[in-house]
Amino acid sequence: MEYIYASLLLHGAKKEISEENLRRVLEAAGLQVDEIRLKATVAALKEINIDEILKSAAVVPAAAPVAPAPAGEVKAPAAEERKEEVEEEKEEKRELNEEELAAGLEALFG
Repeated sequence: MEYIYASLLLHGAKKEISEENLRRVLEAAGLQVDEIRLKATVAALKEINIDEILKSAAVVPAAAPVAPAPAGEVKAPAAEERKEEVEEEKEEKRELNEEELAAGLEALFG
């Protein structure tokens, strides 16, 4: 990926994507240059119009609207179920508190 990033950096700076320029960018980034990958990257990019690829890459996400995930629909019932469980727990606690109060009153008035 570093070779592609370096190539895009050169392209953005309007510099020629050559073996020498690409090597300089990679070395400046502190990377050890692999000659085979360097030559392969330069050769592959000579046949590619980077501007067209960048334009099409920028258009694809905008042209493809994202549909809502059906997983969201699944979560809603689970959330409702959890709310019901919490409400049931609260009711049980209220019932216990009422029973404790009644028991306490019975102890006072025997």
